[in-house]
Amino acid sequence: MRVIGITGWSGAGKTTLIKRIIPRLIGRGLSVSTVKHAHHGFDVDHPGKDSYAHRVAGATEVLVSSPLRVALMQELRGAPEPELHALLTRLSPVDLVLVEGFKREPHPKLEVHRGVVGKPYLFPGDADIVAIASDGEVADATVAEAAITVLPLDDVQAIVDVLVDRAIPLDEAIARGRAAAAAAGAA
Repeated sequence: MRVIGITGWSGAGKTTLIKRIIPRLIGRGLSVSTVKHAHHGFDVDHPGKDSYAHRVAGATEVLVSSPLRVALMQELRGAPEPELHALLTRLSPVDLVLVEGFKREPHPKLEVHRGVVGKPYLFPGDADIVAIASDGEVADATVAEAAITVLPLDDVQAIVDVLVDRAIPLDEAIARGRAAAAAAGAA
């Protein structure tokens, strides 16, 4: 299993790009999973469903299984949100894991940037950004100095090539996350 992230500001087109990338990766014969960070509360369960009733009654975990899919819901009940490296250990084996969001977690990332969003580039402050996919020209001396690959946002094939090339093994991604968590705890 290998891991690489897709990062950028809200509205930059991360999800849109991932929806275009996944079929290309599958077309190469790769199995793909994703981990998506939500900055707000979300719910996949709704009132009236038995699984919802189980959670509301106090169950910490509710596992729902059907012939089509399996979903595990875990209530944190005041516990801290798991870090990326902990979440990655929960996935079933696949060839490639695409991580959307998790800007501050240490793993290689492709930054998605669209000028219309009006936000600055993330790469100058994030050494884990290995490439940029942008809808405009990236005119920044920092890019040249850092030797960051810059791709047109609409060149999905080139983006897929970079993602496959720059992904790191799962155990390395987990080790990076643990080291960062330990360093943050020591600070």
